[in-house]
Amino acid sequence: MHKKKWKRVAIVRKVLTFSIAGIALLALLYVHVVFPASEITKLPDKLPTQHETSYQRLSRERSWIQELAPPHLPKAPLASRKLDVASRNGSLDKLWKPPPNRDYVPCVSASPLYTPPPGSRGYLLVHTNGGLNQMRAGICDMVAVARIINATLVIPELDKRSLWQDSSNFSDVFDEDHFINSLKNDVNVVKKLPKELATATKAVKHFRSWSGVDYYEEEIARLWDEYQIIRAAKSDSRLANNNLPPDIQKLRCRACYEALRFAPKIEAMGKMLVDRMRSYGPYISLHLRFEKDMLAFSGCTHGLSPEEADELKAIRENTTWWKVKDIDPVEQRSKGYCPLTPREVGLFLSALGFPSNTPIYIAAGEIYGGDSHMSDLLLRYPLLMNKEKLASIEELEPFVNHASQLAALDYIVSVESDIFIPTYSGNMARAVEGHRRFLGHRKTISPDRQDLSTHAISARIAEEEERTNFRYKGNG
Repeated sequence: MHKKKWKRVAIVRKVLTFSIAGIALLALLYVHVVFPASEITKLPDKLPTQHETSYQRLSRERSWIQELAPPHLPKAPLASRKLDVASRNGSLDKLWKPPPNRDYVPCVSASPLYTPPPGSRGYLLVHTNGGLNQMRAGICDMVAVARIINATLVIPELDKRSLWQDSSNFSDVFDEDHFINSLKNDVNVVKKLPKELATATKAVKHFRSWSGVDYYEEEIARLWDEYQIIRAAKSDSRLANNNLPPDIQKLRCRACYEALRFAPKIEAMGKMLVDRMRSYGPYISLHLRFEKDMLAFSGCTHGLSPEEADELKAIRENTTWWKVKDIDPVEQRSKGYCPLTPREVGLFLSALGFPSNTPIYIAAGEIYGGDSHMSDLLLRYPLLMNKEKLASIEELEPFVNHASQLAALDYIVSVESDIFIPTYSGNMARAVEGHRRFLGHRKTISPDRQDLSTHAISARIAEEEERTNFRYKGNG
């Protein structure tokens, strides 16, 4: 009887041992089937840079791991697995795919009839005006004008008196030597007037806006009979866009996209910002023109408080060179003359289908109202970046208080972005979009500010807004 009892105990022990072994084997098989060893032990394909170690040790494959997000940056609201699934089924690929070039390529090479610059008849001084991109366009126009009137172009003087009060000189923003050398077969360019002409009488002229070749060859070139120096008091919009000889148009393009390169320190800083954005994966550059000067100038007050609207009106009335003072904000908005608000941008991106962990670079100055107007966009897209988040105070210190140089950094990051989205069709938006086309038809998405209801996405925007309002109301 005692032996039978021990036999039963031995049998039970064997059964338990086999059961435990079986469970362990099944668990091991599950790990290898569901999580292949190659995925468990996979290491990053490159080591993070020193800056990435302190700012962002993030995956380079469209996923953002919350545990590794730096404390001063927002964490992704979705697990990386959700983005990976979306990527596999192709929904994201379609959003990021660039448009076809349809066999269009840059056409900037001069024709066989184009000759080196003829003998100079005098010197052209140029005082540029406006912000960075307004000055860029004006400089390119003045290169063409110098060619038309057989002038030696003196390195242009940048605007120091505008709203931005930037003291930068040409060489602080642009690569001066590259500019001169790139144009040597087109126009003679010098850094300054010869000493013997420093005190010579100048013909100061406001060139007529949107003028063609005839105006410069006849009316302006006639000034050489009395003067050795012609000074252009303004540079913006002085040359016609149409009906110019092809070689003059090509010269403008060469000046804009080849000769007018940013200063080395700006190029280096811009490249660093681009690399840091790319560590998050493909990114959108959002030109969010919801800035105080833009809203005051345009008279746009949608989404603002009465106190904010009054402040902007006072700025417009006290800015003497802004001619239009009395503006109807409702009419402005209905005509599409207003930038989208940050909240509208969030709705727009959601309706297009961009997931909430999409990296977005904010290419703009200080957003009017700060957090009070950015909170909704930040809630939808926590990975909002700008210069101040991507770079340290020490790295940005050389550019602070120089609006043109800071704008140049935004320009570089925007040109290199996977998708560029302007919220207002101003100088920068047009300049960046044109540059992106020149470099290979990179994707740009321009919202219809006049009437978003004309788009197929309008129903999705309305649905998203209704759901958002419900959620906010439900949360009290």
